[in-house]
Amino acid sequence: MSIRDVYIVDAVRTPIGKFGGGLASVRPDDLAAHVVKALVDRTPGLDPALVDDVYFGDANGAGEDNRDVARMAVLLAGLPVSVPGVTVNRLCGSGLEAVIQAARAIALGDASVAIAGGVESMSRAPWVLQKPERAFPAGHQQLHSTTLGWRMTNPRMPAEWTVSLGEGAELVADRHGLGRDAQDAFALDSHRKAAEAWAKGLYDGEVVPYPGAELSRDECVRENTSLEALGRLKPAFRTEGGTVTAGNASPLNDGAAALLLVDEAGLRETGREPLARIRASAVTGIEPQLFGLGPVAAVQRALAKADRSFADLTTFELNEAFAAQALGCLAEWPELDPAVVNPRGGAIALGHPLGASGARLAGSVAHQLAAAGSGTGLAALCIGVGQGLALVLER
Repeated sequence: MSIRDVYIVDAVRTPIGKFGGGLASVRPDDLAAHVVKALVDRTPGLDPALVDDVYFGDANGAGEDNRDVARMAVLLAGLPVSVPGVTVNRLCGSGLEAVIQAARAIALGDASVAIAGGVESMSRAPWVLQKPERAFPAGHQQLHSTTLGWRMTNPRMPAEWTVSLGEGAELVADRHGLGRDAQDAFALDSHRKAAEAWAKGLYDGEVVPYPGAELSRDECVRENTSLEALGRLKPAFRTEGGTVTAGNASPLNDGAAALLLVDEAGLRETGREPLARIRASAVTGIEPQLFGLGPVAAVQRALAKADRSFADLTTFELNEAFAAQALGCLAEWPELDPAVVNPRGGAIALGHPLGASGARLAGSVAHQLAAAGSGTGLAALCIGVGQGLALVLER
């Protein structure tokens, strides 16, 4: 069996809304439908009936995004009912996992045209109540927020594995000696690069605002923040000696992203020049409490599969779940030039809608490679419960 080349023809995303902000009134299935429809509308030469499958990442899936949000997006977007959809969950890596699964189907000949993306509304993530173990319980039942992190944890899990995400970031900071000043400086740089990218119009080609939401740009970018302002924030997870704050961590967010993937035959149907070609991917595991370092091995494995090195990278979109986590990864890649990492800002500034972030990263890399005209790009994320995921693109 021959392996087919897989191309990214286009990539779109919504502006990223803050928790309770400009997209909080929009259902996640509507967010997903919006980017799917926008993607199809931007390729008028493609008959939507030729889309073989739609893959969407979704980390929570506990509320309005239940019942296979990918299929709901297909129907709500007005695509033919013959177009199927599947939802995948690799927590923070879900959107990138969707891209990888779609690419794999095309490479193997199971599809010629596919849409892949991700969605999350952390604002609308519901509270859930477990069923009581017996009828008519006399005591109180606990509500669990599905917005972020561990809930209904299996008591058989070792306690050191189930620390909060923020404490996991503190553990990475401990391991690499990353102090508060370094983390705040990294966060400030993220905001500055994101603000500059928006000011230069670098996101204009990929961001598609949601109609009626009155949100035209990423809502959490703070172009006027400073080291002094960040330094005034209190540690959010460790009361004694903590370094991780709300300012040097990614916020809670809402948003969606989608990419159009094709093989050679599908490319002819679109009548468009591709943004980039998918070269290789890799996924790895690590101790759950050290999830922030998950990308380290995944990136190295993906580059080896692609027969590339850090020196070949034109751009590298590394998800910034926490400044400590991103800096910890960079410390383990001494041969990487940090100047190529997140040149348009990262998740600390732009936001991190869990299921959508991986698709946003892949789409951003594709657009950056197209703007450069050539090169190799990389997208990678850390994943809660201890995983790393990476994708190599080329132009």
